[in-house]
Amino acid sequence: MPLKVYLAAPLFCEAELDYNKKLADKLENEGFDVLLPQELETGVADLVRARPEDAYKEVFKMDLEALMSCDILVMVMDGRVPDEGACVELGVAYASGIECFGIKTDIRSSEYGTDNFMITGALKGRVFDNIKDLCESVRNAAIKSND
Repeated sequence: MPLKVYLAAPLFCEAELDYNKKLADKLENEGFDVLLPQELETGVADLVRARPEDAYKEVFKMDLEALMSCDILVMVMDGRVPDEGACVELGVAYASGIECFGIKTDIRSSEYGTDNFMITGALKGRVFDNIKDLCESVRNAAIKSND
């Protein structure tokens, strides 16, 4: 059975949605089962418009349930700073014992020429700039956990 990957990423504009889908497709082509939150959250914009005071409860619950059904978290770290929601998902995954990995194709950094130390720490330094190295590391971690 393939490892189930939760893709933690920003999903607020067309460019982000397109990149997330492209990355999910590449991970699936490498043999992983990918849970892409943007595909779960259909109707969120309507919910926010209709009941903004309640929208956060439903989105938070839906995301956490989806995250906890996964074996691996892959966090997209592109941008000047990582997406706040993806940071929360990373923290929950790390605290729950879910293996976490990052992918960063963006050369910008927020501190001291590197990324936020708390984020890098939760990722155990496993941040990759390409899908090939990311997939290899995820596979190796899965093999080690099965030993």
